[in-house]
Amino acid sequence: MTQRAACGVAAVVLAAAALAGCGERSQKLDQTARKPDAQPWSASDAATPAFLASGWKVGDKTAWEEQIRKRAQAQNDYVR
Repeated sequence: MTQRAACGVAAVVLAAAALAGCGERSQKLDQTARKPDAQPWSASDAATPAFLASGWKVGDKTAWEEQIRKRAQAQNDYVR
């Protein structure tokens, strides 16, 4: 292959790479795919019991907030 042909192939590859960036799709959110979040303290019935904290009842907001506060304090280095 001659140098002129190699230069032509490189130009075609470069042009194809430049045009590939023009094919980007829109990244707008699809409003039909959104669903409202459940309350964090209302775990589903399918939740694994091994991941539920002892003494916590599903739907009990105050117990859930207390559990979160205890977990946060357990990670606080100034309390130790």
